[in-house]
Amino acid sequence: MRKQKYKVWSEKVAKWYLTLLLLFIVLLVSIVITVGMGAVAIPYDRILSMIIDKVGEAIRSGSIEPFSAQSLSSEENIFFNIRLPRVIFGVLVGIALAVAGGVMQGVFKNPMADPFILGISTGSAVGAIIGMTLFASLGPGMRPLLAFLGGVLTIFIVFNIARVGGKIAIDTLLLAGIAFGYFLYSLEWLLLIVVTDSPHEILSWLIGYLGNAQWEDVRYAVAPVLLGTFLTFMFARDLNAMLLGDETAHYLGIGVERVKKILLILASLITAITVAFCGIIGFVGLIIPHITRLIVGPDHRILLPSSALFGAIFVIWTDTLARTLLAPSEIPVGVITPLFGAPLFIYLLVTRRKT
Repeated sequence: MRKQKYKVWSEKVAKWYLTLLLLFIVLLVSIVITVGMGAVAIPYDRILSMIIDKVGEAIRSGSIEPFSAQSLSSEENIFFNIRLPRVIFGVLVGIALAVAGGVMQGVFKNPMADPFILGISTGSAVGAIIGMTLFASLGPGMRPLLAFLGGVLTIFIVFNIARVGGKIAIDTLLLAGIAFGYFLYSLEWLLLIVVTDSPHEILSWLIGYLGNAQWEDVRYAVAPVLLGTFLTFMFARDLNAMLLGDETAHYLGIGVERVKKILLILASLITAITVAFCGIIGFVGLIIPHITRLIVGPDHRILLPSSALFGAIFVIWTDTLARTLLAPSEIPVGVITPLFGAPLFIYLLVTRRKT
């Protein structure tokens, strides 16, 4: 009996590893393909030769001087300093938003929860705008810091509005998130009008745009996003237990309220980092975990890492669509993702109403 259980478990783990490997391969292939697409198409053999040449020069010189703008041709500059950081940052955005959505859907046991619906994205945007305007003189680090504080404050306000007698009413939670999100949306516009002289510049960022991504943004975002994502993976078993109910999880030795707070803070952190640098990209946290759950099941040990990879693939392809659909003009990716997310949200509302 024990051998049979071990065999079943081994087969399950093998399927998980195979799934993650396939998604990782698809992600790498997607990066290679999308990085060559755009108003200026770059052939893939040319991409390979540029990478080999510049990496070789950097190794021989022992510096990164070969990658400086002065040492690059126009085509090389487009690839190394415009296209590549944009795609890499899109990967980070997809990972962050998909994992944050998966965590929130697990915490609230509802497939309609995500950072955008619950107002975290908007709260982070308000904090980022304050950091970009009122506290800009304190350095670039104020933008992600205040975005994080705005996201955390928002989720705890929404969380406490929906909390009655120690329990969370999910319908009330969603309504509170949407209502408070509208309040924050109005606050965004008020800040744009009152405290900035160039609202159009901030507005182009706010709508969800990856075109301004630079290597410096990647450097600021990579550590908190990957660390926050890794820490959420460590709570996968706790999320699985919480799916059985808070009381059951408590009897299994899990501090349910403590775990919820930690996970919401982590979800707010990784969401805020992406919002601080590329604005609000909605519905990624709704679409990706839901679709991934249909493919791999509800076990968060495979759901969260699969969602991370799937989210990265989704964002870089939607951003590629955004920058190639009307080339040489660009559509913000924050306009494209709701075209996929809003119909799914309506579908979930209708199906829940019928059950």
